[in-house]
Amino acid sequence: MLACATLLWLVVSGNRAEPASFRAGPTAPAASPESPEPALPPSDTPASTDARTDVARGAGPQPAVGPTTANGSVASALAAALPEITGNLSVAIIDPADGELVGYNADHPYVTASIVKVDILATLLLQAQQEHRTLTTIERSTAAAMIEHSDNDAADTLWSAIGGAAGLRAANTILGLTDTEPTGLSWGLTRTTAGDQVRLLDAITTGDSPLDAASRAYLADLMTSVDAGQTWGVSAAADPGTIPALKNGWLPRDATGLWVINSIAHITHAGRPLLIAVLSDNQISMADGMTQLETAARAIVPAVAGAPNRAGWVAPPALTHRGG
Repeated sequence: MLACATLLWLVVSGNRAEPASFRAGPTAPAASPESPEPALPPSDTPASTDARTDVARGAGPQPAVGPTTANGSVASALAAALPEITGNLSVAIIDPADGELVGYNADHPYVTASIVKVDILATLLLQAQQEHRTLTTIERSTAAAMIEHSDNDAADTLWSAIGGAAGLRAANTILGLTDTEPTGLSWGLTRTTAGDQVRLLDAITTGDSPLDAASRAYLADLMTSVDAGQTWGVSAAADPGTIPALKNGWLPRDATGLWVINSIAHITHAGRPLLIAVLSDNQISMADGMTQLETAARAIVPAVAGAPNRAGWVAPPALTHRGG
């Protein structure tokens, strides 16, 4: 993973379309803050059953959180590329060289869909480190299916293995995520922000991460080996010939029929490594959501990579939203 610090991370979600609803996995009871993190159950933990969980609750348009702020160059580039934004759209970028986070609407909440699979694997690796062991052969093959193919059955199995929502929440405290809230209903309905997703990428790529070098390298290997059909998303802003470490997520909401389209990655642009998350919801279709997400990435990444001094945050130009 250290060797991948200059690679582009393409985190993409599963097959060309995720199911309308995620399955609910068995979860451990919520632990108190003082409780130790749950131990991993045997590696042959069975997959969960097919209960529909994408219910109307929380499926509608989400209100803005606080004032909309953005780095000036990011906001200007976004306004030029997308004078009208469909649904909700958020962008966050960290340059590992200085660790500064810049973005647009970076604190707006979204459901994760399959991008949470990176967080699930990071949690599994962190728990294994705490237990002074390596992943079992079965855990490694399940993790590969979950990240490379975005296999939902594999995610169900590892969600159970980490202790469900309680396990993810405990690991995220250690990883430095502050705005990600899992639910016992389904891993895919975990709520997060673009800002927290680049903080996750930072936590799994930097040398001072709670994850050791072997764990970071393992994550990088899987995220740079996703299925060819899942390499859309923020990878659109990557330098040609580079291999982003990427994970995408997409989900049609039962209550509205509108789409969640998310993409997070470690990319290289103009020879400069960047951590980027573009999250969106209330998209009319998967194709439209993908196009808007990639347009935003192509516009914003050059603005950040080309800015010699990104200090200071300013109110962005007015952007017109249509749709939910």
